[in-house]
Amino acid sequence: MTSQVSSPAEQADGADSTLVGEQRKPAGVKDVQRLDRVIIRFAGDSGDGMQLTGDRFTSETASFGNDLSTLPNFPAEIRAPAGTLPGVSSFQLHFADHDILTPGDAPNVLVAMNPAALKANIGDVPRGAEIIVNTDEFTKRALQKVGYSASPLDDGSLDGYSLHPVPLTTLTVEALKDFGLTRKEAERSKNMFALGLLSWMYHRPTEGTEKFLKTKFAKKPDIAAANIAAFRAGWNFGETTEDFAVSYEVAPAATAFPTGTYRNISGNLALSYGLVAASRQADLPLFLGSYPITPASDILHELSRHKNFGVRTFQAEDEIAGIGAALGAAFGGSLAVTTTSGPGVALKSETIGLAVSMELPLLVLDIQRGGPSTGLPTKTEQADLLQAMFGRNGEAPVPIVAPCTPADCFDAAIEAARIALTYRTPVMLLSDGYLANGSEPWRIPDIDELPDLTVQFAQGPNHTLDDGSEVFWPYKRDPQTLARPWAIPGTPGLEHRIGGIEKQDGTGNISYDPANHDFMVRTRQAKIDGIDVPDLDVDDPHGARTLVLGWGSTFGPITAAVRRLRASGESIAQAHLRHLNPFPRNLGAVLKRYDRVVIPEMNLGQLATLVRAKYLVDAHSYNQVNGMPFKAEQLATALKEAIDG
Repeated sequence: MTSQVSSPAEQADGADSTLVGEQRKPAGVKDVQRLDRVIIRFAGDSGDGMQLTGDRFTSETASFGNDLSTLPNFPAEIRAPAGTLPGVSSFQLHFADHDILTPGDAPNVLVAMNPAALKANIGDVPRGAEIIVNTDEFTKRALQKVGYSASPLDDGSLDGYSLHPVPLTTLTVEALKDFGLTRKEAERSKNMFALGLLSWMYHRPTEGTEKFLKTKFAKKPDIAAANIAAFRAGWNFGETTEDFAVSYEVAPAATAFPTGTYRNISGNLALSYGLVAASRQADLPLFLGSYPITPASDILHELSRHKNFGVRTFQAEDEIAGIGAALGAAFGGSLAVTTTSGPGVALKSETIGLAVSMELPLLVLDIQRGGPSTGLPTKTEQADLLQAMFGRNGEAPVPIVAPCTPADCFDAAIEAARIALTYRTPVMLLSDGYLANGSEPWRIPDIDELPDLTVQFAQGPNHTLDDGSEVFWPYKRDPQTLARPWAIPGTPGLEHRIGGIEKQDGTGNISYDPANHDFMVRTRQAKIDGIDVPDLDVDDPHGARTLVLGWGSTFGPITAAVRRLRASGESIAQAHLRHLNPFPRNLGAVLKRYDRVVIPEMNLGQLATLVRAKYLVDAHSYNQVNGMPFKAEQLATALKEAIDG
């Protein structure tokens, strides 16, 4: 998922010159149908390599120039028993010749590697869709393991679908018989056979996958060669078998994006790159103090590769140590970051409060997942908003920023850094598992497009006493931002006291004075309330009476639903929040313009609670907490009911 490509517009003219086009059979041998979009889901056991298969298909689709959106779906068990429903892993990819926003509601093609994969996913597959099954795995024992009394391949239950029974395992083993592998070793390449078959069906490029396999198995050239052979065998099977009489073309998204250099990117990778970019724009070293937790761990993995950019990563023994080290790095003058997910935020809450009291810049990246407690560690949710707002003792306000798409995670990371550095405060960034693992095309920005985040450290005395002597006051504030000075430890003359006990305004001395505490609490709140955030943009081309308001990863499904409604003649307005604390200053005025406000969330109504309390608006919640993102059709139906209501 890291291939760099030209703009889809630039790719369009050369689309027919790919290897796929060159290998196409003469007209009349097999039909080629043009489609505007396709949704494919690969599903199998957690050991079948479905995520790798999906990643490779996605990378080739990105290099071809299609717009795309993905939804990896991992099992919660580290290694569930093979062939069971809890062990099913899937990867859904939606790609198109136009701008798209979601991974799709339902797959047009399901590749099921075993009975468990078929049973776990068949409920999402519409009638008439294509189903490719690995018949070798449909044994009596495997069927019984997931509750099939008879094979669905034989009992007529799949008659409404376009079924393609393919002995993927047997064909793979046969293709690799000359490589000297054991049967078990050869069977591991069946996902590459399936990838080759799907690459033929949808005219995907092949060079990138073969290069990837050579690189991945560079130290095991025999394994690399076997996987490439299986991949080519799958392609050739599609070309020669009579079961697949049609292949499909989805043209590049020639007009979907501005001209530029694009690559496919996941949310966690975009966050990582955004943090590196922010540290360079601020001219500060980047420090990450973290403890591995799903689905945030990939940020730690990625940043650990970038020591050449002055990045230091520290894998701590626990969540508390991770944020403690990060806060220490902030005191020492670094752009400091800690990453976690819901349960980890709870453990970090005391140190976040300490950062509020010390007024130091610190980024806390919460990649939300299903809760409470361990909850659904591999599924997505938006249920940490109230924890981010209030999950600390005392009055400890923290700015909150939320990206809306995987690519937007890059910009959101830079925005969070801007706020932290400018206002000397910890900042919460709320991504989630859907954004973290999903991917889409991202235009690589030019350096001159990025904001200047340069920080001025305190260099000397900043206050004159009544007797004329000059001293350093660590809590003397910038009159515009209310930020206190950032003094690097060891700077002569700037010695000052830090810690969690209340400080006296200005001097920073320990203070138990009630009036001073009241003043400091209100000042810290005023600093957060005064953060400069853009006004909320409203998309309302027809003067609607109903507004749908979202935040975070609901952007794609909401926008797709709004497009459907407008295409059918309905009038509806849409707005999406990036800044959740403080809210944009015009939010109250926007809400009052509409008769009905609907807030879809993957929680039980947390933003709606905040909006009702602050603006006294009767906002209506539409909620889902099943660990999966909203479907566009589902939201369109709910919004239509709101419009009619």
